[in-house]
Amino acid sequence: MVKETKFYDILGVKPGCNQDDLKKAYRKLALKYHPDKNPNEGERFKQISQAYEVLSDPEKKRIYDQGGEQALKEGGAGGGFSSPMDLFDMFFGGGGGGRGRRRERKGKDVVHQLSVTLEELYKGAVRKLALQKNVICDKCEGRGGKKGSVEQCPTCQGRGMQIQVQQLRPGMIQQIQSVCSECRGQGERINPKDRCKQCQGKKVVRDRKILEVNIDKGMVDGQKIIFNGEGDQEPELEPGDIIIVLDEREHPQFKRSGNDLILRLEILLVEALCGFQKVIKTLDERDLVITSLPGEIIKHGDVKCILNEGMPQYKNPFEAGRLIVQFWVQFPDSLPPEIIPTLEQALPPRPEIMIPDQAEEVTLLPFDPEQEARRRSQRNAYDEDDEMGGPGQRVQCASN
Repeated sequence: MVKETKFYDILGVKPGCNQDDLKKAYRKLALKYHPDKNPNEGERFKQISQAYEVLSDPEKKRIYDQGGEQALKEGGAGGGFSSPMDLFDMFFGGGGGGRGRRRERKGKDVVHQLSVTLEELYKGAVRKLALQKNVICDKCEGRGGKKGSVEQCPTCQGRGMQIQVQQLRPGMIQQIQSVCSECRGQGERINPKDRCKQCQGKKVVRDRKILEVNIDKGMVDGQKIIFNGEGDQEPELEPGDIIIVLDEREHPQFKRSGNDLILRLEILLVEALCGFQKVIKTLDERDLVITSLPGEIIKHGDVKCILNEGMPQYKNPFEAGRLIVQFWVQFPDSLPPEIIPTLEQALPPRPEIMIPDQAEEVTLLPFDPEQEARRRSQRNAYDEDDEMGGPGQRVQCASN
């Protein structure tokens, strides 16, 4: 019994979900609310990371399910969470240990989500992606102005931060630290007349970059493709990486399960009873013919498979999974009365039923789930009116 569901609600999953559901939920939310894409959603990104850190750890998850966040704190399992950025880097392959030291000499990585079709993951593809990135200004060579024109910011003394002191009431003051408005956190400034005309003293300029993204056969949803050193450039820093994360779009016919492909195939009742031949169009436009011989009965929901016609294996595309076919039998709405005797002779006899003397005969009526849902919705609305004593209060008929 889960006592508290806050962390599940943050990730948008239900208690009892598996690790794959957790990973998929975290990946989508972390990419959506990453500070690089949403600078104002830092707190949301932190909550997402903390929720995943707890629910992905079996011991922390057990403690949380039994006693909630308070149990985590008291048990010492949640006394301190990992850095959200460290967790993000480890999840997407940016590395974990020693990250702080690398950050001093390497710029930020840039993460982009690339929507791909199941056909592209099946056949492989090359996609061109146009990106805007910062590059070192070639005119001033990243100095921001003429040689010797850069000086320490007198406002922040080169720290890049300003500290303001505010008095809240007698005897109580508050210190507020903010980015220096003069140098914008750089710790240095350039006289406006000496600034580079091309970059306006920013040391970098925006440039358009076309990347060719090679999608290999058998790649999976969430897989990353890394372009080393193609991220934003900054003076005195090694450029970060561009990380492309694949996002598989839903296919109208096929569903992927690991290296297997699942297809729901609709057949008529006559085909289920008397045999058929069907043509299946594969993801690479080949035609596969499947046959059910006369006398071989296909039941509604039966599952069969075709070997080596599923998804190709990543880095081993000559080996493939299975194509799993689930049969869906379409029954006719009615039958002509004159063929019923002939049909009864062809089919196995129906069982004889003994009807008790006191049995009551009733009528079967069609059931529409959507209409029933609408009725329940209206009934709930009436019940709410009753509780409020409103005009919707129902009046019972009087009985004689």
